Amino acid sequence: MLKPLLIEIGTEELPAIPFLKELPNIEKKWLDILEKYDLKTGFQFFYTPRRLVLWHREFPLRQKDREIEHWGAPKAIVDKNPKALEGFVKKLNIPKEKVEFKKRGNSEFLYYKEIKKGKEAKELLPQMIKEWLKSLNFGKSMKWGNCKEEFIRPIRWILCMIEDEALTFNAYCTTSSNFTLPHRVFKEKIFIDFVGKYFCELDKKGVIVFQDERRDKILREIKEIENKESVKVEVDKELLEEIVTITEYPTALLGKFDEKFLILPPEVIITSMKEHQRYFPVYKNGQLTNAFVVVSNAFTDDFSKIVKGNEKVLRARLSDALFFWENDLKNGLGIDGLKDIVFMDELGNMYEKVKREEKIGEYLSDKLNANKDKVKKAINLAKADLLSEMVYEFTELQGIMGYYYAKEAGVDEEIAVAIKEQYKDKVSNKTSALLNISRNLDNILALFSIGKIPKGNKDPFGLRRSASNIIKIAIQNNLPIDIEKTINNLKSNYKNLDTNKVKEFIFERLYKFYNVNPSVIRAVLATGESNLLEIDKKIKLLNEVVESEDFKELSTTFKRVANIVKDFDLNSIKVDEKLFERDEEKKLWEEFKKVKEIKDKEKKLDFLLSLKPLIDKFFDNVMVNVEDERIKHNRKSLIASIYKEFLDIGDIKEISV
Repeated sequence: MLKPLLIEIGTEELPAIPFLKELPNIEKKWLDILEKYDLKTGFQFFYTPRRLVLWHREFPLRQKDREIEHWGAPKAIVDKNPKALEGFVKKLNIPKEKVEFKKRGNSEFLYYKEIKKGKEAKELLPQMIKEWLKSLNFGKSMKWGNCKEEFIRPIRWILCMIEDEALTFNAYCTTSSNFTLPHRVFKEKIFIDFVGKYFCELDKKGVIVFQDERRDKILREIKEIENKESVKVEVDKELLEEIVTITEYPTALLGKFDEKFLILPPEVIITSMKEHQRYFPVYKNGQLTNAFVVVSNAFTDDFSKIVKGNEKVLRARLSDALFFWENDLKNGLGIDGLKDIVFMDELGNMYEKVKREEKIGEYLSDKLNANKDKVKKAINLAKADLLSEMVYEFTELQGIMGYYYAKEAGVDEEIAVAIKEQYKDKVSNKTSALLNISRNLDNILALFSIGKIPKGNKDPFGLRRSASNIIKIAIQNNLPIDIEKTINNLKSNYKNLDTNKVKEFIFERLYKFYNVNPSVIRAVLATGESNLLEIDKKIKLLNEVVESEDFKELSTTFKRVANIVKDFDLNSIKVDEKLFERDEEKKLWEEFKKVKEIKDKEKKLDFLLSLKPLIDKFFDNVMVNVEDERIKHNRKSLIASIYKEFLDIGDIKEISV
């Protein structure tokens, strides 16, 4: 028999960010418990800042009965040893009369079929709910009062009902019952006598239980504001989800602030709104305007005081920001103060970090024909805004504020943009690219030099991301950076640096960067290539071949080429045409010699692959390992010559499909 089931866990206001991180797992964890207790049915999960709700339209009132088969010793053994039967009935705690012999395969065995009665759901639900709550991981948990159990916030009530019957049990220092609490503006409890009334009763009392309805209400009201005011509201999806999580009855409202604050960089105003107050910024004619949208959680007909209160709060924040802005402009950009900011123990201060980055920037500028003066200046100014009052207050604006202060100081636009883009994985100019790479490369070299190397899943300093950014920016901006040469030329600036470990660490990120057969990357790296642009070209070329329909056929031939010369010294290659005895080796050599005229790697690869028929004929008709050492070496030299040309692109023996 099936009946509706409603479970509501009432809490104090849940913190949005930890809750949203766990949200994707919440339904799965309840489903796992349903399966564990053999009560699996469809359900829906709803939430507000003060409640977690599980709703089953149809829920089984008891578990299904289960048949459990027990098999014992073969009849032949029981006939010889009656104790086998005694042990079987004792183990199952059943009378002998219930046991029979049943055929399985060609023999008969002791057999007993047990019918295990299913338990009633209301007997199991208290334990299931406790297990579910205990399984939820929001990061930090807390205790309250004398309660020994922990949860993200104190649990204040539990409603658990099957149709019109309330289940009573104790959990988290709370006794379950049939009441819920409405919006905070109402003081009385709502008693539910039938689960179907739950949603409409709460709706009357200021609680929209369905998160999708709350989200739709917010977006609908924002659209109404846009149409009425002829503006565009920037709806950040993450911020929207956070607001949906912290409201039970959301109402979108338009607020205003003094136009004088628009002198501030837009990022400052938007950060003040979004990060600190959870407001949506408003644009008019493509420009940020002096308005914002706040989503209220009040249940009222008069929102005027709420709008005024939020305007007052934002005015105070923007007044502070304007004060910081004006002061910072007076003080200008300088880096001497960075000597007082510690970068990391054993690695000195931020000023010293800047100087290490400057050396990287100088080296790369020389190698890549970049404007060294611009790169040096960009690196020197990149962290200067750490000393500003604005960044002290709004740390997330580091780099962005440096851009605005640099522009106000008349710094070259390319340098200013580089300061702004120093933490991005996509940049707009060469100076920006080299500033970004210098910062990331110093992070890796410096931290490796003091043993702070990522292990397993742990990467507290984000060095894997730094390595990925170096690769991405170099390739996107067509910068032929040779990783091995660069590291070796810079190693004198870092104590105890294992350059091979650094190189391997950076190249490991290639496997995440490219969506290709990993053996293609291995094949390219096995050649010793360390120029990022060359690696990129070779991976793409080789992958195209590996993904082709006829690669398996090609692979068989060229793997054989690699195997024939696996122990052959490629430095000892010497082909003497006078020693050729068979037409197959003569024709192969004559055709192969044309490869020397091909400079383009793509054309070279195509040409080498086109040798397959001639190579196959060679292997079919020519014995390589003959007794005559001169002939043997000559033939191996011919095959090794082909293999060596392949090494210009990738080591074919590394490729697996």
